[in-house]
Amino acid sequence: MLAFGVGALSAHAAPASLCFGSVSKGRLEGGVKLPVSGPNFSAYSAQAIAAGRTHVHATVARIILDAYMGAHAAMPAARYVYGETGMANGGPFAPHKTHQNGLSADFFVPVRDARGAPASLPASAQNHYGYDIEFDADGRYQDYRIDFAAYAEHLYQFDAAARAHGAALGLVIVDPRFMPALLASARGPWLRTHIPFMKGKPWVRHDEHFHVDFKLACAPPGAAPAGRQP
Repeated sequence: MLAFGVGALSAHAAPASLCFGSVSKGRLEGGVKLPVSGPNFSAYSAQAIAAGRTHVHATVARIILDAYMGAHAAMPAARYVYGETGMANGGPFAPHKTHQNGLSADFFVPVRDARGAPASLPASAQNHYGYDIEFDADGRYQDYRIDFAAYAEHLYQFDAAARAHGAALGLVIVDPRFMPALLASARGPWLRTHIPFMKGKPWVRHDEHFHVDFKLACAPPGAAPAGRQP
């Protein structure tokens, strides 16, 4: 059986995570760190992992891992890379305006190399671990091109996994230039009717990555921590 980290995650997820407030003003209790890698995915930066920047709500972690599992079954050759998520206790997460309550995560776009083989984008301190990469309007960067079929499958699997866990996708931010290619994919009809894409213009580029806010019930931002009476 392929190991996607679900068992290891469950062992570290008790008590359950609690989110407070909103993605832009909130905090988190019981945040869990995403696995470093799996059969078809990896983290964007070992340094970020060491700095504690890859924590999410436990339910969000399960959604992400189940989505990777579903994507592996549908497109076993595709490679996926996750980016910034948040700190173990949530709170302000510079330079992001959100990612504060464990329900936000960035994912780098899946790509193919010059030979047409699934690949991962180059990531180093020099390009801010991939965040400084800039794709053109055709989804190309140097010898890499965005794999829109794998991109669309990723989004589809996130939606399916979220629903299976009694959650939902709250907001998905992608580069508007890439919407036609995503909607022209085999998953396009589903994406068009089920994915809550951001309709306005994001405050930063979202060409090398896309952003997802998951939707779960959270306590008010000023609520007492678990086990403590106000």
